[in-house]
Amino acid sequence: MDYRDETLYTLALTRLPQVGLAIGNQLIDEAGSATTLYAHRHNIGEVITHATPRLQNAIARFDDYLPDAERELDYMARHNLVAYTKTHPAYPHRLLACHDAPLLLFFYGNTDLNPRHTISIVGSRKATPYGRDFCQQLIADIARQLPQTLIVSGLAYGIDICAHRAAIEAGLDTVAVLAHGLDRIYPATHRATASQMTQHGGLLTEYTSGTTPDRMNFVQRNRIVAGMTDATIVIESGERGGSLITAEMAQSYNRDVFALPGRTTDTMSRGCNNLIACQQAQMIQSADDLLTAMNWAEKPAAATAQPTLFPELSAQLSPDEQRLVEIMRTADSIQINNLVAQTGLPYPTISAALYELECKDIVELMGGARYRLKNTSAHS
Repeated sequence: MDYRDETLYTLALTRLPQVGLAIGNQLIDEAGSATTLYAHRHNIGEVITHATPRLQNAIARFDDYLPDAERELDYMARHNLVAYTKTHPAYPHRLLACHDAPLLLFFYGNTDLNPRHTISIVGSRKATPYGRDFCQQLIADIARQLPQTLIVSGLAYGIDICAHRAAIEAGLDTVAVLAHGLDRIYPATHRATASQMTQHGGLLTEYTSGTTPDRMNFVQRNRIVAGMTDATIVIESGERGGSLITAEMAQSYNRDVFALPGRTTDTMSRGCNNLIACQQAQMIQSADDLLTAMNWAEKPAAATAQPTLFPELSAQLSPDEQRLVEIMRTADSIQINNLVAQTGLPYPTISAALYELECKDIVELMGGARYRLKNTSAHS
């Protein structure tokens, strides 16, 4: 696939009248790509069923929005920005399991958005020394035990910026999800840290250049923070706040949520205490709590050689691994979000099982977050 064309047509698609995020995702999922939609813009019924006359008329105007899309691509080229469509192999795979995943993401940085482990750390903009100290110690311990973990947050005051700076200090890559275009940094006082992050992680957004940090954009960006990670950790929050919205979104995506407990008299611990009390989050007091709950603790290496024939593997695969292998036997390849839908298992469970299957040389990762069995005889 020509990813430049796919980016161009996706940019134009996001500007079409009658096409919001939900409809855009439906169109991409059904047609397979924005390139296909553009190719059939005057006969969209050939690739999209149940397209209303209004939608057909909107798609027929694709060409009207290409000049704006071209200008955005030119801006990206001048500033060394990259764009990832949902069909691009570098698009965050975990987001593909989310029904409201962005059609397009813009990135400036140098990290892999699909590492084995990725967590989001969010919290109050009015962080206390208690919250900041815990955040720093937690990230230092994660770096020591899982040195390839990606830390994601939102570059805001308080816990967000503390998490980014602690990750850099600990040698972990860290990504900030922004509520505006990549032509600005908000808040401006975090510009120096943002600059460091482009060498040790990066800046990610769904918004084109010129987009200002409007209030609703922050709510929208929170779903990316929650959706592109295996787990969300809330470190301090009042009874209301954006970090609680992020936790709620993470729950809706079947991701694990953790919260730091605090004294009942501490205003900035009330939100976390409520999450724990309502069983909407697991209590976290150390990195060990996270590793144990996520089953990320290091395991001793297997002493025996890996078998090579699928009939001999069944006794050595976990139930989840066996289930994924059986599903993949029925298709040449399959996306991880389809595995989530077919099994009903949480994304982190499937991600961990696929990693084990890769280590056992049973499956391989292809482009577009698709997996396939390496032994073709397993299809029979």
